[in-house]
Amino acid sequence: MKYAIVTFGCRVNQADSFQFEEGLRLRGAVEAPLRSADLVIVNTCSVTGAADQNARRAIRGLSRDNPSARIVVTGCYATRRPDDLDQLPNVVKVVPNPQKDGLLRLVDEALDLRSRDQPGQGDGLCGGGVAPGAMGRTAYPLRVQTGCDHSCSFCIIPSTRGSSRSRQVGEIREEIERVVAAGYKELWLVGVHLGSFGRDLEPAASLTGLLRVLDRQPGDVTFRLSSLEPMDCSHDVVDLVARSGRFAPHFHLPLQHASDRVLRAMRRPYTFESYRVLVDQIHQRLPHASIGSDVIVGFPGESDQDVETMARAMEQMPFGYVHVFPYSDRPGTDAAVMAPKVNAALIKTRSRRLRDVAERLAGRFVASQIGSVRPGLTLDDGTVVLTDNFLKIRIPAGLPRNTRVRVRIDSPALDGTLER
Repeated sequence: MKYAIVTFGCRVNQADSFQFEEGLRLRGAVEAPLRSADLVIVNTCSVTGAADQNARRAIRGLSRDNPSARIVVTGCYATRRPDDLDQLPNVVKVVPNPQKDGLLRLVDEALDLRSRDQPGQGDGLCGGGVAPGAMGRTAYPLRVQTGCDHSCSFCIIPSTRGSSRSRQVGEIREEIERVVAAGYKELWLVGVHLGSFGRDLEPAASLTGLLRVLDRQPGDVTFRLSSLEPMDCSHDVVDLVARSGRFAPHFHLPLQHASDRVLRAMRRPYTFESYRVLVDQIHQRLPHASIGSDVIVGFPGESDQDVETMARAMEQMPFGYVHVFPYSDRPGTDAAVMAPKVNAALIKTRSRRLRDVAERLAGRFVASQIGSVRPGLTLDDGTVVLTDNFLKIRIPAGLPRNTRVRVRIDSPALDGTLER
């Protein structure tokens, strides 16, 4: 059987798709281009209306280009609106998130996809059969948690992912051992609400406790934290990243807005001042660290003054990058019925304003790193290095993917020279 996987959205979805990849290979399946695959798994996102539209467009395109493909759809859109997807051409099964861990078993039962030459296999965890380069990735996304118990007014994800659920530490360590044996050298810790890790376990655990365990993990492996809510980025987490050498100096801390009034309407449980203090502490402790953020533009009730407040706040922060997201109503959220709405043309203008600021901040961070030498890992064909502080530096050809190097950052264009 030939398969292909299409993944939309967050790194949790990427981690889930790695599990599908492993399970399919254990069944004797072979990766193939979309046009020739027998089975295509589409792992959807539903964070915005555009994400839903992208998934529908992709499925229609797949069925047109490969009429014999059997398409299985999963993810957040498949959970929120399964009927929308079940009616699309070539879709043979829709698997919501609560059944996602058993997706391949369900597909086996429905479509009898096991290779006749392969013994039966469980769904399993990703690892030994998927080496660096699978699905175009060099770093491995390690899902340690899923679900969310928060109720941000703009977010549909708690209803599509369910309540927070953490994996047992022993199970996580076993997966790390497998993927390190498969050749992975950098692992990304991912979760829908990563900072809530362990609160649901018995006995209770914590993200800090997990990081301390990983700090003692044997083998040539380093870790990078995925998105972490600012209220969960404790002094202990920052201190461990600063002291250990095992964790990348890279923090992605979604701000969403710099107006406390808008933050309250969003139901974000922090103030801008507390966020600013956290970022300043990280920058003082780790001046070379990459600190990234997300902001939302055009939330209901946002004023021109709120946008200027955001722009000034961003300019004052030591951000390495900022993702600017135009707000759009997500049916089923409280924000969708809030007023007054900001019209689409104004949202576009405000987004452009903040993206200009974000571009200057990214340039400023790169400029601060010119002349420095950073550890990193080669990606793709070996001509790009991802540094520990999240810069992609171009280097001459000659090294394979997944090689540890030290690279000097030579120019604002992100050219570099290898240090021996």
